Amino acid sequence: MSISQLARANVLALEPYLSARRLGGKGDVWLNANEYPLPPEFTLRPGNLNRYPACQPEGVINHYAAYAGLAPEQVLVSRGADEGIELLIRAFCEPGRDAILFCPPTYGMYSVSAETYNVERRTVQALDDWQLNLPAIAQSLDGVKLVYVCSPNNPTGNLLSADSLKALLELTRGRAMVVADEAYIEFCPAATLAGWLADYPHLVILRTLSKAFALAGLRCGFTLANAEVIQLLLKVIAPYPLSLPVADIAEQALSEAGIALMRRRVAEISDNRRWLADALAACDCVTQVYPSESNYLLARFNPDSQAFKTLWDQGIILRNQSKQPGLAECLRITIGTRRECERVITSLLAIDHSRTDTADQEPQ
Repeated sequence: MSISQLARANVLALEPYLSARRLGGKGDVWLNANEYPLPPEFTLRPGNLNRYPACQPEGVINHYAAYAGLAPEQVLVSRGADEGIELLIRAFCEPGRDAILFCPPTYGMYSVSAETYNVERRTVQALDDWQLNLPAIAQSLDGVKLVYVCSPNNPTGNLLSADSLKALLELTRGRAMVVADEAYIEFCPAATLAGWLADYPHLVILRTLSKAFALAGLRCGFTLANAEVIQLLLKVIAPYPLSLPVADIAEQALSEAGIALMRRRVAEISDNRRWLADALAACDCVTQVYPSESNYLLARFNPDSQAFKTLWDQGIILRNQSKQPGLAECLRITIGTRRECERVITSLLAIDHSRTDTADQEPQ
């Protein structure tokens, strides 16, 4: 008997999420994972590593609750927001019976996490402007326990309108949980739904320290919800989700000084994003640059430019989104340092010149 014969059928058929690191590449300009381009500096404080950590470290919870404007009992910390996605499926969905719903193009882990637990994945494609198709969602809610929405959306960078989110929450009241993924909310903090939790007991919000806090390697995320939801998630979370060093650095990052530093990073990245958007729009091989409220830009390229491969071969690693619905020839570009952004533009302008020279040489 082979090992595969013992495995679950749905896992054998599963297409795993291809993270930036799994996709590989050899480069010196990494703009494919929405990371902050420079490492933060933290010093670990002494701790008793012979002891297990708290399931929910008090310092981390209290700091994040204060930062989010919530009570500590409304906050759960986990191994990245990805674990929050999974915990919600484990807590609310019966395998083989219930479904989740999400609206592509969007983050791929909603699908992978559901498939892993043999929970149906139901999709309602976003409208042409990447807003929610509310009538289609309404027709697809039977059997759905969780509706995942991402705002700002990854990979498109747009915010979902407040009116459509309120309509979704009313539509799902008493029927399903709405999970708002706010991984990039620090780049547009006024758009957070955290203040809506009091009015919508079925609202859940996912957050992370991976993006604006520059701590992708820490793997520390948060689920914000009403206390009843948090208590359910505490039943299914691992006994010790955060190691002591992770909790230590997270607490430092969420200090007054750490939050001030994060906001300076956001201002820097936002400035570089504006510069890169203008420079991309001036490149002939770029057909469209989409507005973004995040730390990345989505751009559509001429099919014959081969921009992704050309930059990849030069060590500039971007994220190809062409397989996502409606995103043919689209690349997602993380906002790096100004020098890294300039490298991207220099390479794209070289593509423009090459295409112009080739066109000039063609017989008339």
